Amino acid sequence: MTRAIRVGIDVGGTHTKAVAIDNDTFDIVGIGSVKTTHDDPRGVSAGVIEAFKKCLDDNGIRPEEVTFIAHSTTQATNALLEGDVAKIGVIGMGSSFLAKKQSVIKDIILDETGKRKIETVNSYIPIKKFSDALVIQTIDELTKQGAEVLVASEAFGVDNNHEEVRVAELGRAKNLEVSQASDISKMYGLSKRTRTAVINASILPKMFETADSTENSVREEGIKVPLMIMRGDGGVMDINEMRKRPVLTMLSGPAASTVGALMYLKASNAIFFEVGGTSTDIGVIKNGRPMIDYSVVGGHKTLISSLDVHVSGVAGGSMVRASKSGVIAVGPRSAHIAKLPYAAFSKPEEIIEPKVVLIQPLKDDPTDYVAIEGTDGKRFAVTVTCAANVLGLVKEGDFSFGNYEASYKAVKALADFIGTSAEEAATQILDKASDTVIAVINELAEKYKVERSQISLVGGGGGVAALLPFTAKKMGLGYEIAKHAEVISSIGVALAMVRDVVERVIPNPSPQDLEDIRSEAIQSATKSGANPETIEVQMEIDAQTNKIRAIATGSTEVKTTDLATNVDEAQALSFAAKSMQVSDADVYLIEKNDYFYCFGTRKKEAQELRIVDKKGFIKVQRANGEAVCTSISGVRNIIDKYWEELSVYKSDIKLAPDIYLCIGAKVVDYTGMLELSQLHMVMDTELQQYGGREEVIVVGARNNL
Repeated sequence: MTRAIRVGIDVGGTHTKAVAIDNDTFDIVGIGSVKTTHDDPRGVSAGVIEAFKKCLDDNGIRPEEVTFIAHSTTQATNALLEGDVAKIGVIGMGSSFLAKKQSVIKDIILDETGKRKIETVNSYIPIKKFSDALVIQTIDELTKQGAEVLVASEAFGVDNNHEEVRVAELGRAKNLEVSQASDISKMYGLSKRTRTAVINASILPKMFETADSTENSVREEGIKVPLMIMRGDGGVMDINEMRKRPVLTMLSGPAASTVGALMYLKASNAIFFEVGGTSTDIGVIKNGRPMIDYSVVGGHKTLISSLDVHVSGVAGGSMVRASKSGVIAVGPRSAHIAKLPYAAFSKPEEIIEPKVVLIQPLKDDPTDYVAIEGTDGKRFAVTVTCAANVLGLVKEGDFSFGNYEASYKAVKALADFIGTSAEEAATQILDKASDTVIAVINELAEKYKVERSQISLVGGGGGVAALLPFTAKKMGLGYEIAKHAEVISSIGVALAMVRDVVERVIPNPSPQDLEDIRSEAIQSATKSGANPETIEVQMEIDAQTNKIRAIATGSTEVKTTDLATNVDEAQALSFAAKSMQVSDADVYLIEKNDYFYCFGTRKKEAQELRIVDKKGFIKVQRANGEAVCTSISGVRNIIDKYWEELSVYKSDIKLAPDIYLCIGAKVVDYTGMLELSQLHMVMDTELQQYGGREEVIVVGARNNL
């Protein structure tokens, strides 16, 4: 019988890793890993293909068995970091002086020195004077000024983009790539939308080159299914959509690790960090959803949503900076970038009477990075992994497990240099490294209001065992290291769903407005490669900004991802008790339906709630709330009751409760609604998709002042 295999490939700073997963059992049936090909003329796409071929060839997987293939990419981020970008000609269009002013985009500075930047030249066409002849003349003027790619941006183009479309047609007739601002975002705000389109356009040539190279190589291997690309918001899209909107792939590597934690580890409420060789990616999963924010480029927020993953410049391969007085810092330079072997992964006999030498790994780096040099001239890096092996924190079987004797020799040489013991030197290294990630963990916990008592650290990545146990102990928190930790990002890519988001600003939206945005999100997800039968849409309204967001998620095939066997009520109760940090005896069942259990405890001051699905995922975690099971027709009465009973008043401030509906096999989150009328409208858009007798668990949760 032919297997159905999902392949995910993640491009890391040190390694590019491919994972093959059986689509029916979700067992890992193959892994292929190669060094990331930073120096290859084809860029990192060469490593993507090498890892893919190795994964298939080494594990006897036939090309015709592959039903899904996706990869993360660092190309967009690297192009911006390195200034490998095209010069952009901006054609603004509108009917006012304000539109003319707002469509002008100055050079976008990409680094602190100002040397790396996206150069722009600008022109403006009043709508009343718009004609093909004027557009062609404008294009010619911009190309004479050096423009390599065009941006067409029209005031209110999100409502009517006819002129943008025509500019794109005329530009492409002259063999120029054109980025339409209304394709990149449906949000109002001409300056921000145009700037986002400029960033997108600047990386089009580089991304076209990468996309063509990767897709051709995949086809040569006999793979016929569409090549999918990881987006920064945790979804995937068809490579043809990537050619139009490559900016959506920014931070797709960090997003992959969070998706892996969410889907493979059943992490519902956790701070997840993936420790690689060069950097650590840290993100928050709350109530089964990764936290999302707008990406920042050149100091400006764009209109591109991505998982809010903070990249910390310390990891398993991070080198040490030191002086005679002690360890100064750890990272951000890694042994891989410095082209030095880890002492931990070397043979003890290779390290001969080592002494510390202070080096400058790359131009403009500090000159106090530590290497050790033997009497034969061989050099090795002292890393976080070496320190963890010296302290016995890494166990046999861990990806970071190295040679104790070699690690000790290296760290002892550093200890002699700074005048302390090897154990104290190793502790100083891990102290400095953990301080860096703890600062990020605390920042994210504060930003997303994750109570310290409920923080769970979940780790993945090849270097996780070198850093996570020490960090968790220092913070006084529990932790869990993922199974297959070293390839958790690749797992995330392999299991990612197609995702697309439509955002609009509409004051006082009507039910028809909501239905239109919902339909547009379904169409966008379908264009990105989702099978329409699998698409689900979640609607959100921000009453303060009048922003409406429709999030469409679907699978590339009719069978959607289902990663776990069912759990029974007793198992689900244990998961809830562990989450609430009480004994099983202190937890009771409030409600259940065909898909969810709702548990509570009065062990604490208020009734804590946990919604656990039949797969064992904790979908909702609240400190003070109520829940009741009803039918579709009874939902509105319950919500109206909760809206009054669970609101919190203080002086002239009213905090409305957060509402959730457990309906069908999903949880619909209505947190942050300020007006009951808006809640009714958004909720009705969802409920009309179901029959009147469907069982729904309604959850209301108080918000504290």
